[in-house]
Amino acid sequence: MTALRLGAVSYLNTKPLVYGLDAEPQEFALRFDVPAVCASLLHEGRVDLGLIPVVEYLRGEYWMVPGVSIASDGEIASVAVFSRVPIDQVRTLALDISSRTSVALTRVLCAKRWEISPSFTPADPDLRLMLERADAALVIGDPALRIDPAQYGAIKTDLGAEWRALTGLPFVYATWTGREGAVSPAQCAALSAARDRGVAHAPEIARDVAKGDPAVEAQALGYLRDNLKYGLGEREQEGLRRFHELAAELGLVPSLQPLRFYS
Repeated sequence: MTALRLGAVSYLNTKPLVYGLDAEPQEFALRFDVPAVCASLLHEGRVDLGLIPVVEYLRGEYWMVPGVSIASDGEIASVAVFSRVPIDQVRTLALDISSRTSVALTRVLCAKRWEISPSFTPADPDLRLMLERADAALVIGDPALRIDPAQYGAIKTDLGAEWRALTGLPFVYATWTGREGAVSPAQCAALSAARDRGVAHAPEIARDVAKGDPAVEAQALGYLRDNLKYGLGEREQEGLRRFHELAAELGLVPSLQPLRFYS
């Protein structure tokens, strides 16, 4: 039997979703990349299932594994705009090119929450260099989680909290996504079980990534337990639909798609 090819995100927030899957190489073949690369691999057919940014779902006829996501219901901590001025005074904004969903969310919040129209420029996620060329910078993932804004004379604006303030809904960042028929019900169940194991073993995950640093361990555990949600229930689906609608309204995505789930 050929192993299911999985493309996962190489950030701390993914670790609970893949917990224990590397012990089943006959069932799952894992590779890790930044979110935008995960999406490209799925679009090109180089993985069967990708943990891809949710805006990329609209680029094809895709299905999602039910009940599993990377989401937040308020502050996310690892997706943020760092600015040298108050957010409503930002005129130039450098965008971390690692995730297209976070870029689209930033544009939605600029238009609908902060009521600004800055000029955008893509950039590598080096905050010091980004803030040398722009008023503000979008940084995502582990780098954003660990930045102390005071060291840069910056204000941190959390995008999960801002989305909740705008809509009252959770924000879904990524889901297991693939083409029709790519995943069996048994494989969906295995991915849900991996999530449950990972959430239950959050202390071990935090200890592993900390490599003996108590401060890093405490931050990682707080992030996994308090900021992240891994379900995909009715409220998360409502938040996902609302994001797709606003992105389409602003011309950031080609078209809307219904939410389709593997049975």
